[in-house]
Amino acid sequence: MNFNLSIGLEGEAQELVTQENTAKKYGSGGIEVYATPAMVGLMENACLKAVDPQLPEGFATVGIHLDIKHLAATPIGMNVRAKAILREIDGKKLTFSVQAYDEKEMIGKGNHTRYIIQVDKFLQRSASKAENQVNDD
Repeated sequence: MNFNLSIGLEGEAQELVTQENTAKKYGSGGIEVYATPAMVGLMENACLKAVDPQLPEGFATVGIHLDIKHLAATPIGMNVRAKAILREIDGKKLTFSVQAYDEKEMIGKGNHTRYIIQVDKFLQRSASKAENQVNDD
């Protein structure tokens, strides 16, 4: 299936650093600065915004690989912006370069791979896990 995507598609996402997205709140650290998992989520959201609106109805993307560096801390009260650029298309596998910035500097960068899925089939496979779950009690 041709998904009509092209190299160079871009997406952006942004958020304010609050108590809710700090390392302390996520449990990924003990300090009240922007959490690495929050930055990764923002980067993934930028990727979604780059390609998911271009896909036919009933299709979406899911993340399958991350190679990310968190370069600098961002305090509560600053805005963070993530940018994603589609760099490679290999069938249903999409590779992005991603970067994140606060109001002063680049705070993160790396690569993210996503895979195009058919939503209904994906959810059926996921639901079948619960149906086939063995109860060890």
